[in-house]
Amino acid sequence: MSTKPKKRSLTLKGHRTSVSIEDKFWEEFCKIAYRKKISVNELVSELDSARELNSVSLASLIRNLVLVDLLKRLENT
Repeated sequence: MSTKPKKRSLTLKGHRTSVSIEDKFWEEFCKIAYRKKISVNELVSELDSARELNSVSLASLIRNLVLVDLLKRLENT
Protein backbone atom coordinates (compact mmCIF):
# COMPACT_ATOMS: atom_id res chain seq x y z
CA MET A 1 0.00 0.00 0.00
CA SER A 2 1.29 3.39 -0.93
CA THR A 3 0.86 6.32 1.43
CA LYS A 4 1.87 8.76 -1.28
CA PRO A 5 -0.92 10.44 -3.22
CA LYS A 6 -1.50 9.08 -6.73
CA LYS A 7 -3.07 10.93 -9.62
CA ARG A 8 -6.59 9.68 -10.44
CA SER A 9 -8.31 10.66 -13.66
CA LEU A 10 -11.89 11.94 -13.50
CA THR A 11 -14.40 13.57 -15.79
CA LEU A 12 -15.90 16.71 -14.33
CA LYS A 13 -18.39 18.84 -16.27
CA GLY A 14 -17.45 16.95 -19.43
CA HIS A 15 -13.73 17.65 -19.06
CA ARG A 16 -10.95 15.33 -17.97
CA THR A 17 -9.20 16.32 -14.78
CA SER A 18 -7.16 14.59 -12.12
CA VAL A 19 -6.95 14.51 -8.37
CA SER A 20 -3.96 13.40 -6.29
CA ILE A 21 -5.11 11.24 -3.41
CA GLU A 22 -3.86 8.33 -1.32
CA ASP A 23 -4.95 4.76 -2.13
CA LYS A 24 -7.03 4.20 1.02
CA PHE A 25 -9.00 7.41 0.60
CA TRP A 26 -9.64 6.57 -3.06
CA GLU A 27 -10.76 3.03 -2.22
CA GLU A 28 -13.23 4.30 0.39
CA PHE A 29 -14.46 7.03 -1.97
CA CYS A 30 -15.18 4.36 -4.60
CA LYS A 31 -17.07 2.31 -1.98
CA ILE A 32 -19.23 5.34 -1.13
CA ALA A 33 -20.10 5.79 -4.80
CA TYR A 34 -20.95 2.08 -5.02
CA ARG A 35 -23.21 2.24 -1.97
CA LYS A 36 -24.97 5.29 -3.42
CA LYS A 37 -25.31 3.41 -6.75
CA ILE A 38 -23.66 6.21 -8.70
CA SER A 39 -20.40 6.48 -10.59
CA VAL A 40 -17.27 7.97 -9.10
CA ASN A 41 -17.55 10.80 -11.63
CA GLU A 42 -21.12 11.52 -10.48
CA LEU A 43 -20.04 11.58 -6.84
CA VAL A 44 -17.15 13.93 -7.52
CA SER A 45 -19.54 16.15 -9.52
CA GLU A 46 -21.83 16.32 -6.46
CA LEU A 47 -18.89 17.39 -4.32
CA ASP A 48 -17.74 19.91 -6.88
CA SER A 49 -21.17 21.51 -7.25
CA ALA A 50 -21.47 21.93 -3.46
CA ARG A 51 -18.16 23.75 -3.01
CA GLU A 52 -17.59 27.43 -3.34
CA LEU A 53 -15.49 28.55 -6.30
CA ASN A 54 -11.85 27.62 -5.66
CA SER A 55 -12.44 27.29 -1.92
CA VAL A 56 -11.20 23.73 -1.35
CA SER A 57 -9.39 21.19 -3.50
CA LEU A 58 -11.23 18.14 -4.77
CA ALA A 59 -8.75 15.93 -2.92
CA SER A 60 -9.65 17.65 0.36
CA LEU A 61 -13.36 17.29 -0.37
CA ILE A 62 -12.92 13.58 -1.07
CA ARG A 63 -10.90 13.03 2.12
CA ASN A 64 -13.51 14.92 4.14
CA LEU A 65 -16.38 12.91 2.64
CA VAL A 66 -14.58 9.65 3.42
CA LEU A 67 -13.91 10.70 7.01
CA VAL A 68 -17.49 11.86 7.59
CA ASP A 69 -18.86 8.65 6.04
CA LEU A 70 -16.63 6.41 8.18
CA LEU A 71 -17.45 8.31 11.38
CA LYS A 72 -21.18 8.12 10.63
CA ARG A 73 -20.96 4.37 10.03
CA LEU A 74 -19.01 3.89 13.28
CA GLU A 75 -21.71 5.76 15.22
CA ASN A 76 -24.32 3.40 13.79
CA THR A 77 -22.55 0.22 14.92
